[in-house]
Amino acid sequence: MTNWQADWTQWDREHIWHPYSSFDNPPPVFPVVSARGVRLTLADGREIIDGMASWWSAIHGYNHPVLNKAATDQLASMSHVMFGGLTHPAAVSLCQKLVTMTPAGLEKVFLADSGSVAVEVAVKMALQYWASCGKAEKHKLIALRNGYHGDTMGAMAICDPVTGMHHLFANNLPQHHFVPAPSAGFNEPVNTQDIAALEKLLETRHQEIAALIVEPVVQGAGGMRFYSPGYLTAFRELCDRYNVLLIFDEIATGFGRSGKLFAAEHADVSPDILCLGKGLTAGYLTLAATLCTNRVSDVISKGEAGAFMHGPTFMGNPLACAIANASIELLMSQDWAGNVQRIEAGLTRGLEPARQLPGVSDVRTLGAIGVIELEEPLDLRRHQQTFVDNGVWVRPFGKLVYTMPPYIMNDNDLATLTGAMVNTLQQIL
Repeated sequence: MTNWQADWTQWDREHIWHPYSSFDNPPPVFPVVSARGVRLTLADGREIIDGMASWWSAIHGYNHPVLNKAATDQLASMSHVMFGGLTHPAAVSLCQKLVTMTPAGLEKVFLADSGSVAVEVAVKMALQYWASCGKAEKHKLIALRNGYHGDTMGAMAICDPVTGMHHLFANNLPQHHFVPAPSAGFNEPVNTQDIAALEKLLETRHQEIAALIVEPVVQGAGGMRFYSPGYLTAFRELCDRYNVLLIFDEIATGFGRSGKLFAAEHADVSPDILCLGKGLTAGYLTLAATLCTNRVSDVISKGEAGAFMHGPTFMGNPLACAIANASIELLMSQDWAGNVQRIEAGLTRGLEPARQLPGVSDVRTLGAIGVIELEEPLDLRRHQQTFVDNGVWVRPFGKLVYTMPPYIMNDNDLATLTGAMVNTLQQIL
C-alpha cells in the first residue's frame, strides 16, 4: 500500500461513517481500487472473490461490458432529467419490461431511489388507497416477525421490533401489528398455527388493517430464513377474505435470486403491491420500483388528493434506467434458471462440510443463497480479517455466515468461495 493509500484509508477511518459502524473501535474497512468479474482488487494488490455481490445486487458481476456500454451510451444523450412532467425512452422501456415480467396484474410502476424508498412508497400507496376509499381508519399494517424492510422511518416501523435493528427508535415509529414468522421450512407443509395467528388478528382488527407486508419465501436480513411457499397462498386468501392489501417485498429476492424470477412464483401468487430493488440495476446505480394493480392506482387517482403523493428528485433517472434495461435483457437472454440451479448445487455441495463443525446449528441453501448458521454470533471486528486473508469477501452478521454470489461465478470460484467459508469457520470455531 502506498503512503497516499495509507493516508486516505486513515482519513476514511476518522471521518466517514460506514453502514452499521461506530467510530469507537470501528470494524476493519478494506480499500478496494477496482473490481472485475467476481473479484475485488484491494489497495495492497490482493484479489478476493466477492461472495456478497455487493449486498446482493451485482448479479452480473463487476465491469460487465454490456452494462458498461449501456451506461456510456446513455451518458452521450443525458445522465438525468426530472421525471415531473417529463419522460424518456429508458424509463418507458424499463417499466414495460417490469409489467411484462412480474406476477400477473401488476400494471402500474412507480420508480424510486432505493429499496427502502420502494417500501415507503408501498406503505403510502396502501394508506392512500384506503383513505381514498373513505376508510382512513384502515391505517395499520401487519408484518412478520423476523422481517426486515429497510432503514427509513416507515420501513423501520414494519421491521421486527424485537429481533430487528431498530428498537432504539421504537418510541418514534408508527405502531403496527406483527404475527409469528412462518415456522415451516421451504419444503415443509404450512404450520396451521402460524396461519391461525394471522387469521385471528385479521378477524378481530381488519377494520384498521390496510395491508399485510411480507418478504416472500426468503426473510433476508432478519435471519436468512427460507419458508414454505404455501404461506403465500394462505396470505393471499386471508387478505382477500378480510379486504386487506397484500404487499410483497422482493427487493432481495427479485430477478432470480431464489430460483424463480420472483419469489412469488414459488406459489403462483400475485400481490397487490410489489417492491423491487437491489438486482434491478445489477449493482451499478441505485434504483428501485414499486408496482401495483390497476385497482390500487385507480382508487388513489380518483381520491381526494387526485394524485399519488410522492415524488423523489432522482425518480426515473435515465442512466439508472438504461442500465436496468440492459441488465434485464442480459439476464433474460441467458438460461438464468439453469445457472441459478448450478449455483445452488455448488453452494449445497461446498457448504455441507460446515454442518460437522462445532458451533454450527444449520446449513441451508435456496437458489443462489447459501447460509451457515452458528450457535453464537461472530465478532465482525475480529473475524472479518480472517475471511479476507483466506481470499474471499464474506460479511457475516450475527450468527449468520452467508453468501449471495454474482450469477456469473463459475464452479471453480464457487468451490473456492465455499471452501474458504468452511475453512475460515474451522479456524475461528
